[in-house]
Amino acid sequence: MPSLVTQVKSRLFIRSSQKSMHALDGAYASLLRGRSLDFEDLRPYEYGDQVRDIDWKATAKHGSPLIKRTKATRMHTVLFVVDTGRGMRALAEDEGTKRELTVLVTGALGFLTVRHGDDFSIVYGDAAGVRRLAPGGSEGALERGLRAVDRAIAESAAPNDREGLLRYVARNIARRMIVVIVTDEAPVTDETERMLRRLGVQHDLLWLTLRDADPVVGRAGAHRRDVDSSWVVPDFVHGDPEVMAELAAQEAADTARRHQVLRRLEITHAEFGGQDAAVPTLLTMLNRRSHARL
Repeated sequence: MPSLVTQVKSRLFIRSSQKSMHALDGAYASLLRGRSLDFEDLRPYEYGDQVRDIDWKATAKHGSPLIKRTKATRMHTVLFVVDTGRGMRALAEDEGTKRELTVLVTGALGFLTVRHGDDFSIVYGDAAGVRRLAPGGSEGALERGLRAVDRAIAESAAPNDREGLLRYVARNIARRMIVVIVTDEAPVTDETERMLRRLGVQHDLLWLTLRDADPVVGRAGAHRRDVDSSWVVPDFVHGDPEVMAELAAQEAADTARRHQVLRRLEITHAEFGGQDAAVPTLLTMLNRRSHARL
């Protein structure tokens, strides 16, 4: 099986002409790394770096912007909480698989974590049970984690259980961590909100929503099968304006509810519709969160 980390890295570096990797590095470093007053070194400014990190005196002497780097006072642990129920085998908004999108977004943030010297751990599961991988800090550990997540989604026969994952974290993770929740568009329930409120007291939370493909599309002949029930959407439903309008209204209401809850709880969140836009979406999310913490 090809390396999943290599596939993730290819997505990160393929946009190198636009310096997306530098931008992601800068956004991640300013957001998650510990900061101290102990000077380490200077380096040239790169797109994505924070203006507050520019050493203006050194910049004036050198003639171009220089970033002052300091020694981190502590190392973070990033905990990925990944929904791996059978619902994650469905199609994503771009008609790719949510399984592949899950590996990409988890792997991208995991790679940044490793690149910056932080540890990570992965909690994943479905209604049949929750599993936790030992903390790691290497690309090898990340590869094993991504393979575990990929395999769990491929083999899951149980429905998603987002609340079960959140309860597991609340009961078993005592140390403060940066918790990244990777899940789908299932409606945010009162129990979800209650668990997020509880976790937010102890942990720093990020929420990544993987968007589903439309179950009904504007053309006849489209094949859609519900992964939970195996029910095939009848052909005559596709293109029906009333059905499409009703589904769009329900999706809009669910999205508005999700955004409302996450904003109220001050949880940074982003929505991912497909692999091509995943890296820019991550960058936008990290920059937005970083600027909010200035």
